[in-house]
Amino acid sequence: MRKNLFLIESRKKKGLTQEQLAELLGYQKATVSNWENGYSNPSLTDAFKVSEILDEDINYLFLGLKVQGSHTSTKNEVS
Repeated sequence: MRKNLFLIESRKKKGLTQEQLAELLGYQKATVSNWENGYSNPSLTDAFKVSEILDEDINYLFLGLKVQGSHTSTKNEVS
């Protein structure tokens, strides 16, 4: 079992306690605590909800991966 430091850091950065995050999700504090301490993982649906609430990419929150956004040119390039 490994602590999910990305989830913990993101929750704290948003200024939420475990209890507050759990309440927003409709769960008890123990559920969020279990996710953060690596005892269990959220369902995919719950992971997306957490991502939305914490305003963080789901890959970062649960995998520790920073995903680079795509960059497309808005110029019309003539060749």
